[in-house]
Amino acid sequence: MTAVPTVPQTTSAYRSPQPATHRARWVALSVLVLAVLLVAVDATVLFLAIPFISQHLNPSPTQLLWIGDSYSFVLAGLLVSMGSLSDRIGRKRLLLIGTAAFGAASLVAAYAPGAGWLIAARALLGVAGATIMPSTLSLIRNLFPDDRERAKAIGIWGAAATAGAAVGPLLGGLLLEHFWWGSVFLINIPIVALLLVLGWRLLPESRDENAGAWDLTSVGLSLVGIIGVVYAVKEAAVGSALHPQVIAAAVLGAVCLAWFVRRQLRLPVPLLDVRLFANPRFTAAALGALIALIGLAGVVFFLSQYFQLVRGYSPLQAGLADMPAFAGSVIGGLSAAYLARRCGHRVTLAGGLLAMGIGLGALGWAHEETSYLLIAVAFMATGVTEGVVYALSTTLVLDAAPQEKAGAAGAVSETAYELGTALGIALVGSVLTAVYRSGLVLPAGLTGAEATEAANSLGGAVHAASTLPAATGEALLVSAQHSFVHGMNLAALLSGALLIGASALVWVLLRRGRSAAAGTRTDSSRDRGSADAPADDGSSARKLPRAA
Repeated sequence: MTAVPTVPQTTSAYRSPQPATHRARWVALSVLVLAVLLVAVDATVLFLAIPFISQHLNPSPTQLLWIGDSYSFVLAGLLVSMGSLSDRIGRKRLLLIGTAAFGAASLVAAYAPGAGWLIAARALLGVAGATIMPSTLSLIRNLFPDDRERAKAIGIWGAAATAGAAVGPLLGGLLLEHFWWGSVFLINIPIVALLLVLGWRLLPESRDENAGAWDLTSVGLSLVGIIGVVYAVKEAAVGSALHPQVIAAAVLGAVCLAWFVRRQLRLPVPLLDVRLFANPRFTAAALGALIALIGLAGVVFFLSQYFQLVRGYSPLQAGLADMPAFAGSVIGGLSAAYLARRCGHRVTLAGGLLAMGIGLGALGWAHEETSYLLIAVAFMATGVTEGVVYALSTTLVLDAAPQEKAGAAGAVSETAYELGTALGIALVGSVLTAVYRSGLVLPAGLTGAEATEAANSLGGAVHAASTLPAATGEALLVSAQHSFVHGMNLAALLSGALLIGASALVWVLLRRGRSAAAGTRTDSSRDRGSADAPADDGSSARKLPRAA
């Protein structure tokens, strides 16, 4: 049987010795969990601060979206690249450098004097976060060579990420009850200080001595490509599709991404092995994770504004109102393996996307007076199915790739998560902003700065209404809230439709994957009948579930 060629990967974590004792390994894992919490909390803590930021910094609609998603876009664009860099300069070293940079960027964000400064600070936080996440996974693989022990460690790592995302809105709400909006960034500082001290003392260093050169061209192409395309999508959604700079950004982004793919196919040590996407199971799983996060992140981001600025919740109440989605996600993640064993991967993943689409679509009928209980039920159902989809898609991504390509597969899974979060905020936010601005009716005589502020965002309209005479302010507030809810409804319905379409796509792709797996099992059986066939050639096929 012909040997399958392998491609050297950028995240080989097998060359350095593990800590000597069982206790040392788990103590080191606790440090890595702290690092994951730092990044996960920062990804969601901003949600409840958006209304306050829109009132105090008065960002434009596009700036408001960039404040929310610049962090995730930069993080997603650099994850694979920073994973490659950690192999070369040392995973512990890059983790500590990134942690220190995370603290510095948090200080800049907390005291940002304007929207532009805050966007830049959030982008720097994304750069720093991109150094932390792949370093933690590489160190876990190095710390735990035993498969079962490593699986348990990765499970704890993933639970920490979900817990951090859930705690973020609660911490943000608590701080915003008593302090200004910049306080949500200052909570990073004590975590950073603790992580630097413990990481320096307790984490082992590891690197790949034969990793090869770090391809800066690929790094730049991936980052520029992602940001260029998404910027064009965001601007097009608010009516600027024909502006020269938007067209230029779209063309530049598409060219850079195409060049990136072509370059990876030619490099002996690619930053991302794009050949993995030829596997239908791998592609279905990656798309499932990406689309699930697109739908969930965008709706959660704007429901926080709905709770505060439409329903009148305090920041802490709004944070608690978001909890059913995060609690459901934890439950779904823990039950994903059981459901996959009972129903098969294909039914569970496609069915999860379908149910998640229905849950999000149900929010399309929410209005100003809708009972919170109904919203909480839809939130919980959406969270449970998102947890199932993400946990199962991560498993399928890793299982679909050969063992020698597991590093690249893990990078794709993490990138899908971050990019889905960023795209969800951008795409859903663009739709909501366009509907809000088109439906807003300004009271007679309202012009100038107040009119501009009200048209920028719901937060701006609330602030402008507070400075106007009672009757005029009330008319503006009612119109703004109605337009916002209408935009949120349409965005939820479109997100639900997107996920239902993704369910059908995943169903088809996994059927193709099952057919390919059946062919692989047949070929492997024939080869094992030969006297000189290697004993493990069929191992990957034998690991496939009976019900795909």
